[in-house]
This record gives sequence, structure tokens and C-alpha cells, in this order.
Amino acid sequence: MSTKIPVSIAGNLVADPELTFGDSGVAHAKLRVAVNQRIQGADGAWRDGEPVFHNVSAFRALAENTANSLKKGDPVTVVGELEFRSYEKDGERREARRIVADTIGPDLRFGTAAYQRAPHAGAAGPDADVTAGLDAPLAAEAAAASYNVISKGPAVVRPLGATAGNEMSY
Repeated sequence: MSTKIPVSIAGNLVADPELTFGDSGVAHAKLRVAVNQRIQGADGAWRDGEPVFHNVSAFRALAENTANSLKKGDPVTVVGELEFRSYEKDGERREARRIVADTIGPDLRFGTAAYQRAPHAGAAGPDADVTAGLDAPLAAEAAAASYNVISKGPAVVRPLGATAGNEMSY
């Protein structure tokens, strides 16, 4: 029997995402996320509570993008379903829980990120040659990681099509 409950968490990755591929070729990323509760004491000082560790699973494109974008220590948010499973091992009944993720992303309370849309396989069409000419530098940026998390300071990203030195042209 399995029960699924909608859930969202914010925490830090305990280890790099572990990406594997099943027999059918479906990507599966396993993550471990630590969530710390902040507790204010009677003296008004804040301290960390005991961390709660969550096992998170992501599948298909979400799994691949997560493994390519995030690393140990990154602050993340996860939205998905909490799944409880019961099973028998060595004649003993056991229970396990994990979050099956619908969405995973960097937690922007602690840094900035520049979103980069992942290319789709077989997406050739009328816009296939867009990377030529003036847009060639943008194509090189697209080959970078999906998220670039910077821990301090604001990110300045120029609008698409804006020329250098002319911030007013959108």
C-alpha cells in the first residue's frame, strides 16, 4: 500500500545528486535534502534545531537537469508528493518514505540564478539557425549549466537584444 501527500520543502543538498538510468532508459536522480528548523530561544537568540533528512527522487528530464545543475551544499526547494511505502525484509515489516519531486530548483533566498532553457532533442525547425550572427554569444551561454548560483551580490543580466552600453534599449 502506498500513500501520497503533497509537500514542499526548502533545505540543503547533503550530497551531489546521484543520476542513474533504468532498464527502460528513464533517468532517475536520487537526492538527500536536510531541512533545519530555526528556533528562537527565551533570550531571543536564534539557533538551528535538529535537521530532518528527506530522500528525494526525480525522474526523466527533471532528474537530468537536477544532476547537471545542483551540487552538494546548494540550497534547494522541492515540490512533490510524500510517498510512504511498506515492505518486508528478513521477515520484518518496514516502512520507507521519500518525496517524488514534481519541481526542484535553487532557493533564491540565499543567492541568484540565471535560468537557461534546456535544448529539446529533435527540436529543429524554422528557428534552428537562430544561433548564427549576433546571437552566437548567447548560444555559448546556453551550453553552460542550467543554474549558476551566486552566494552574494545582485545579478545583472542584460535583456535579450540589448546592445552593450545602452541599458535603455529593450
